[in-house]
Amino acid sequence: MYPNRSEETEGSRGPSAQERRYAALRACERLLSGTRPRSLRERLAALAEEGERVYDLDRRPDQYGDGVVRALEQRVAGLLGTEDAAFFPTGTMAQQVALRIHAEAAGVPTVATHPLGHTELHERHALTQLGGLRSVWPTTAPRLPTVAELRAFDEPYAAMILELPLREAGFVLPSWEDLLAVAAVVREEHGAALHLDGARLWESVVHFGRPLPELVAPADSVYVSFYKTLGGISGAALAGPAAFVRTAKAWRHRYGGQLFQQWPAALAALTGLDRELPRLGEYVAHAKTVAAALAEGVAGVPGARVHPAAPHTHQFQLWLPHTPEELDLAGLRLVEETGSALFGAWREQGLPGLSMTEVTVAADALEWTAKDVAEAVGAFLALLPERPR
Repeated sequence: MYPNRSEETEGSRGPSAQERRYAALRACERLLSGTRPRSLRERLAALAEEGERVYDLDRRPDQYGDGVVRALEQRVAGLLGTEDAAFFPTGTMAQQVALRIHAEAAGVPTVATHPLGHTELHERHALTQLGGLRSVWPTTAPRLPTVAELRAFDEPYAAMILELPLREAGFVLPSWEDLLAVAAVVREEHGAALHLDGARLWESVVHFGRPLPELVAPADSVYVSFYKTLGGISGAALAGPAAFVRTAKAWRHRYGGQLFQQWPAALAALTGLDRELPRLGEYVAHAKTVAAALAEGVAGVPGARVHPAAPHTHQFQLWLPHTPEELDLAGLRLVEETGSALFGAWREQGLPGLSMTEVTVAADALEWTAKDVAEAVGAFLALLPERPR
């Protein structure tokens, strides 16, 4: 979630907006976007209960990557159809390592990315500051590059990152045929490696209509996250050929990612795989119902938009012509007054006064009908101030 700009500072009179939101969401009767927050005690209890189903909790804790961490790596490699996988404490570290390996193998300190990609927007220029790499952009359009754009691109690069889905553009995905065509140009015509930023790869299989191993097969390496879709504590995996993963583990140690014990994150990842993977098809299908109901509910609001109109995954964007502060306050009032929680935090992007929130359809949203969504959106809009004409 993006930070709430209306939060009060610590020590101010009364509970902060963050504390109010946490309390309201825990007590709400219905939740449309995201997952209901849980206390530390609740998370620990759930981890112990669900962990029994996926791992022998009487075994000793892991040490430097063995035990439950190794079991998780093997499970991920099996799911993705790769030779091996390496657990990383963060996706940022995993991708830095992957791109460094590809660049050193090619002898080219350049990687092709997208200006809306995670490595460009959310990693404090780590590609350059830590890896000494330079990024180039085959396209600046709010989508992944096309075959025509790649064939016209004349910058040499060691590897290309394809973020599936491209979050900042609206969680958008290419067609299966376009993905294969782009992969062929990158690998066969440009002689570069293809790396998949698969932070949200798990749910992308529904759009492509292909199993995970077939989706991953065109790539030389892939990163997946354990907390975004799966509800884990933290952590990621970097998967690919055995030699690549062996080198990645060496770099993981150098980057400080060889932690003594990581069993809470690894166990939470295993339980997330067990709990969420079978339900992702439901989430993606219901996201289309929710998006259509939201689009109908805000149709009379100038500048309002649901993007994409038909979501590619179980996540999409909603845009409204108000400030984040106004929208956050209206959402907080709605849940406190009616027990219905609609959206997470909002952020201003592009034009002043035009804000966006990311809608995530998960287990709690499945009980919402289109009528439920439309009625709640009407109540939400009624709490917003009138815009000047």
